[in-house]
Amino acid sequence: MSPVNRLRPRRSCLAVPGSNPRFLEKAQGLPADQVFLDLEDACAPLAKEGARHSIVDALNNGDWTGKTRVVRVNDWTTHWTYRDVITVVEGAGPNLDCIMLPKVQDAQQVVTLDLLLTQIEKTMGFEVGRIGIEAQIENAKGLVNVDDIAAASPRLETIVFGPADFMASINMKSLVVGEQPPGYPADAYHYILMRILMAARTHDLQAIDGPYLQIKNVEGYREVADRAAALGFDGKWVLHPGQVDAANEVFSPSQEDYDHAELILDAYEWCTSEAGGKKGSAMLGDEMIDEASRKMALVIAGKGRAAGMTRTSKFEAPEA
Repeated sequence: MSPVNRLRPRRSCLAVPGSNPRFLEKAQGLPADQVFLDLEDACAPLAKEGARHSIVDALNNGDWTGKTRVVRVNDWTTHWTYRDVITVVEGAGPNLDCIMLPKVQDAQQVVTLDLLLTQIEKTMGFEVGRIGIEAQIENAKGLVNVDDIAAASPRLETIVFGPADFMASINMKSLVVGEQPPGYPADAYHYILMRILMAARTHDLQAIDGPYLQIKNVEGYREVADRAAALGFDGKWVLHPGQVDAANEVFSPSQEDYDHAELILDAYEWCTSEAGGKKGSAMLGDEMIDEASRKMALVIAGKGRAAGMTRTSKFEAPEA
């Protein structure tokens, strides 16, 4: 397989029903990092076949500049999956970045999708291995097997949390997706999110939080997104244009943090150089920095660069 940059910006991952032409067109003009055209829950059973062709047309003829283009197919327990993949990838493979596979329960489901994609790419003469896979964890079995799932294919780019189906699968006492269940004094999602995050980071994948269904409650969305961002998640689904700006802001560093991270990288590069005395650590103002500081700064700087941020400060080497 050819090397592919799997670490695409995914601060905001916009869900778009594949059966709605108006939404397919509108999504192209929204500032979401990723758009996934949905053939699963957002499409009624009788609309799925037509939606496949609508998605192919939108991918081939729409303007998705600057966006990661993803299609969510139906899960392997249905009879729609193979035809979803074949129709979409054969019809629009060169204009598609990833396939999202919902309700992943074990590694073999990812392996099977990988094999099908490879066969289509070889048959159609597409670049083999370019199309990535996003695996969505939506039930207890999937979470228990998440380590194996994360290691299942070099095509994998993200592990995605699907809270609604997950809450149902474990009988969580709540009807509000993403909110804390009544009667539990701590964060009921902490273990789930950390489990996904550890599996993703072990295999250099991104971790994406799922949707918040109260689409008019932007502050509620922001609060839930803050939780995931604080842990280290890379982004979150958005179901409504009003959530896009909140996601982009929450999963981007502040200007102050971004500037500071870039200064740390510059200062560390200088202090370890010949001119800087080949030191393993140095002072940046009142702060001591070392290799661990550099690694932490790389994460923040990387997020800022991916978000298109511009530095407002410049490192100046101390006078000898």
